[in-house]
Amino acid sequence: MTDDPRGVGFREQTRLGPARERLLDSLSPVSRTEDVPIADADGRALASEHTARRPVPHYPRAAMDGFAVRAEDTFGATRRSPVRLERSESVGPNAARRVHTGSELPSGADAVVRVEQVEADDGWIEVFDAVASGQNVGPVGDDVGEGQHLFDPGHQLRPSDLGLLKALGVETVEVFERPRISVVPTGEELVQSDPEPGEVVETNGQTVAQYVRRWGGEPTYRDVVTDDEAALQRAIERDLDHDLIVTTGGSSVGERDLLPAVVDDLGSVSVHGVALKPGHPVAVGRVEETPILVLPGYPVATIVNAVQLLRPALKTLAHLPEREPPVTEARLERKVASEIGTRSFVRVRLDGEGDEQTATPTRASGAGVLSSVALADGWVVVPEDSEGYDAGRTVAVEDWEWSP
Repeated sequence: MTDDPRGVGFREQTRLGPARERLLDSLSPVSRTEDVPIADADGRALASEHTARRPVPHYPRAAMDGFAVRAEDTFGATRRSPVRLERSESVGPNAARRVHTGSELPSGADAVVRVEQVEADDGWIEVFDAVASGQNVGPVGDDVGEGQHLFDPGHQLRPSDLGLLKALGVETVEVFERPRISVVPTGEELVQSDPEPGEVVETNGQTVAQYVRRWGGEPTYRDVVTDDEAALQRAIERDLDHDLIVTTGGSSVGERDLLPAVVDDLGSVSVHGVALKPGHPVAVGRVEETPILVLPGYPVATIVNAVQLLRPALKTLAHLPEREPPVTEARLERKVASEIGTRSFVRVRLDGEGDEQTATPTRASGAGVLSSVALADGWVVVPEDSEGYDAGRTVAVEDWEWSP
C-alpha cells in the first residue's frame, strides 16, 4: 500500500484533465437495457423515448371548489346584484351543481364559480361574481396532451418524472442497465478484521464499491488479492466481462507495486502517474476491451481519484449526466501550499453560518489519514498554476460527497 508524495520514479505525470479524457475515451457506454417498475426507476437513465399515450387530465375537471355553471347564467352578477341559480344534480339553464377540485365537470357546464363567490341555502345559490366560459376549469390535456413528447433516451429519471409516467398509465420503463464494475483490493498486508502488527484493515475496496453503487453502478467487491504477478493477472482476466475493473493498491513504482506492469503485460497502460495531490500514483489502462483504473493504496488518495476519475467514468458508462458539485464560499483560516504543475485537494472543516463561514484545513498532507476526509466538510481545489492560497482568502469548498 505505497504512496510516493514526491512522484519520484515516474517517467512523467499526466495532468488530471488529460488523464480523465484518456480514461473516458476508453469507455463504451452500456448498451444493455432492462425493464424495471417505475417504483424502482428513480435515478436510472431511460433507454427509449417517451411520449404521452393519453392526455392528463383525460376529462374536463373543476380547478376550484365551487359550483359548476353555464357561464352565460352568471353574466351581470355583482355583490350588489347577485344572480340566483337553482342548486341541482345537473347543470342546465339557471341551474348549478356543487363540485370539488378535481371533480369531473358536469355535462352542460362550461365554468366553475369559486365557493368564495357564492352564498348557498337549501335549494339555491347566489352568485356574486360573473365567470367566463372555461374559467376555473382544467380542460382535457391541460397537464399533458396525448402524443406529447416527454423524455429522450439518456434522461435521468426523477421522482416527479415517475409520478408523471404513472399518471399516464406507465407501469414499467426501459432503462440502461447499471454498469458492472469489478472492485479488486490488492496488498499482502490487507485483512478484513482484527489486524496483527504489520496488517491493515481493508477499507479501500469497500469504499470504492459503495461509491460505485451510489454513483449508478453495480459493484462486484472481490476478495483481497496478494502482491503476486500471477494472482493479479488471474484477478484481472477473471473480470474482463465487466464494464470496468477498478483496483486499489500496488499502483506506484515500489517493489510491490506490480499492477501497472501487469496491466501493461496483458494489454496497455495509457497513464501512469497523475499530477494531483494526494493520489498521483494512479494508472489508466485497457486489457482486451475492458478499461482498467488502478487506484492508489492510501485511503485519501483512493477517494480523491475515485471522485476525480471513477465518478465521471461511471456517469459515462451509465448514460448519466456528470454535474458539478455544490460549493460553499468560505474564508481560509490558514495558508495552504501547493506545487506548481500539481492540482491539490485540501480537506477542510467548515465553521460558522451564512456569509461568515471559515474553512480550516483538517490535514495538509497525509494520504493515509482517512479521518482527514471522513471528518471534513469538503475540500478546496488548488489548480496547477497556483502555489497555494494565503490565509484570509475566500475559497470555494467543494462538497465532494454530494451525489445527485
